[in-house]
Amino acid sequence: MSATTSTAGTTPALAGTPAARPRIRTTTAVRTYLAVELRRALRNRRNLVFSVVMPPVFFLIFGLQGDYQDQSAGNGNVTAWIAVSMALYGAMVTATGGGASVSVERAQGWTRQLRLTPLRPAVYVAVKLAAAMALGAGSVLITLVVAGVAGAQMPVGAWILCALLAWVGSLVFAAFGLFMGYLLPAENVMQILGPVLALLSFGGGLFVPLGDGWWADVARFFPTYGLAELVHAPLGGDLGVAAVLNVVAWAAIFFVGAAWRFRKDTARV
Repeated sequence: MSATTSTAGTTPALAGTPAARPRIRTTTAVRTYLAVELRRALRNRRNLVFSVVMPPVFFLIFGLQGDYQDQSAGNGNVTAWIAVSMALYGAMVTATGGGASVSVERAQGWTRQLRLTPLRPAVYVAVKLAAAMALGAGSVLITLVVAGVAGAQMPVGAWILCALLAWVGSLVFAAFGLFMGYLLPAENVMQILGPVLALLSFGGGLFVPLGDGWWADVARFFPTYGLAELVHAPLGGDLGVAAVLNVVAWAAIFFVGAAWRFRKDTARV
């Protein structure tokens, strides 16, 4: 009778083998990565200036001119109309920058490293958009608080609805930033998108009312037109079918484009 005993099933796993590695839950990884993204966003002074500081500064420059505080604009004054515009603009810039940051991370190899974690590629995108939307909420809140202190006037319900519409509507431009982040080179993605957003805002009637001229017909095709009409609707604006269709159509275009480029990018790795 042999004295050797079988040690099968009792040998400890070697260090470094998959069996010895601690299992990390996906929910834990998502929370950790979201916290990392938020910290990175808050440490990026350049992005903070453009997304959180500049919108209220622009409001103070343009919203307090002349007798805007005494001129009515629907259910509020002109100062409130401008405040809502700047709140949406800040949310758009923040959301676009958050989505477009994938361009830099792809160039640095960060997205390849994330594939070694439990995070799926789609979760990576969702976390980036969530971080951008969180910062966008701060931009909207700060701009409207400054506006309220400075003399913007509108009903309480309008304050709440305008803030929510500006924040949720900026998700369209988060998809736009993601789409452009997969298309444009990393070294100058926001240098390109910054002026583009400014032009789209002017052209779509976000900064200046369109009136009834020929440009009002052209502006209906700008991706900012529908959102500009939507966020000003609680002030008594006339929200037409064209504005709603504009938001839906451009949201679909940007999301489909981002998904297309995302699938092509993940297929290469």
